[in-house]
Amino acid sequence: MLKIAWSEIFAHSLPEGHRFPMAKYDLLPEQLLYEGTITKDNLFAPEPLQEQYILDTHDATYWQRLRDLELSPSEIRKTGFPLSEQLVQREVVIMNGTLQASLFALEFGIGMNIAGGTHHAFTDRGEGFCLLNDIAIAANHLLKYKGIKKVLVVDLDVHQGNGTAQIFRNEPRVFTFSMHGGHNYPFHKEQSDLDVPLAEGTDDKTYLKLLGEHLPRLLDEQEPGFVFFQSGVDVLATDKLGKLGMSIAGCKERDRMVLEACARHRIPVTVSMGGGYSKQIAHIVEAHANTFRLAQQLFF
Repeated sequence: MLKIAWSEIFAHSLPEGHRFPMAKYDLLPEQLLYEGTITKDNLFAPEPLQEQYILDTHDATYWQRLRDLELSPSEIRKTGFPLSEQLVQREVVIMNGTLQASLFALEFGIGMNIAGGTHHAFTDRGEGFCLLNDIAIAANHLLKYKGIKKVLVVDLDVHQGNGTAQIFRNEPRVFTFSMHGGHNYPFHKEQSDLDVPLAEGTDDKTYLKLLGEHLPRLLDEQEPGFVFFQSGVDVLATDKLGKLGMSIAGCKERDRMVLEACARHRIPVTVSMGGGYSKQIAHIVEAHANTFRLAQQLFF
């Protein structure tokens, strides 16, 4: 059964002025339920993640200062959110959503989080609406406690996964692959194991050709026992921040390529939604919904 992390806290703990496009966290499950892609049995509400698992990835001093709301004004500005107890609680729930989805993936082949993809969080700081790094926390959990030997991170958000790259810079068991806008945030990029920068306006044909060149080769060369897929839909031409030229159909084909490859190789995969900032919320929800539709079609 497809298991999907979702909680009301994903959208309702955010400060005023930050709730669009975060409304997608409510609208997306509503759409999937309405059309019959999922039932309520597919959804699970994660509890806050235990502190010990946060500390397997993040610096203890940073976590303590974040938890106790002691970050400096400069540090807070870099995260993009006003710091609050509710915001930290939201982040900790999202972290466990991806971790639990990973455990479901070990059982069912795939697990998903309606939130997550917080790839701008570093070991010791937050940036870009990311306080903690859910992909890194879940990957480290699988490596340390579940016997996974090699993890491949496939980060296809329009923004480079700089935090994930930094966290795993010296970890040979995790291969980080980021395909992103070359002239987009973050303007100082970290070095992933493989970075594929894209020109502004990159269209479906060019994007999918590049992905088709790199992904099969990485799966063959790295032989991962687990894949984390950051499936941000800010690659759309309609995205206010993305600067690429992809259609919703092209974004769906991107997701199909990743999920089909994982299913074909029988590699468990966890999907985190990542970014999406189109002016029309319907474009964001539809593009994200395609990822869940494909998961049901390809794995169940």
